[in-house]
Amino acid sequence: MSNKKIMLAVLLSSLSAFANAQESKTIVNPAIDMPAYLQVANEAARHRETHRLTEAEFIAMSREPNTIILDARSAEKYAELHIKNAVNLSFPDITVDSLAELFPDKNVRILIYCNNNFSNAPKAFPTKRADASLNISTYISLYSYGYKNVYELGPLIDIDKSKLQFVSAAK
Repeated sequence: MSNKKIMLAVLLSSLSAFANAQESKTIVNPAIDMPAYLQVANEAARHRETHRLTEAEFIAMSREPNTIILDARSAEKYAELHIKNAVNLSFPDITVDSLAELFPDKNVRILIYCNNNFSNAPKAFPTKRADASLNISTYISLYSYGYKNVYELGPLIDIDKSKLQFVSAAK
């Protein structure tokens, strides 16, 4: 066998192995759709830009009828300290059924906030990376479930200077 034929055989064998490896990396799961998530995330990002509130706007809207404040942090962090009258639905518990039970009307106004909205309370509101902020994932999730009347507290607020009322359920 000539060197060219050997090299060609090795090349074809390598390409075949590479193609098989690429095929084996494609694992299909109809319950997980990354391209659809990225599409919805982009739509939600555009929508979100007109749905971010100042502290004063957040407080005013929270007093209006058909408005719910949602705290998507863990039950433990919610119990430590949360905005008065907020309901807790931890982000991992956001599902088709839990949303339908808690918010049967998809037109209800939902106000959200997260750890990264508050400074000077690191135990109750530990800082997350800016690109992993709970507001972002909560907003995208609610948007993908069809809730478009969602508003997000925008600024970073010193909890000691906030005009929001906070309560603790911790013992």
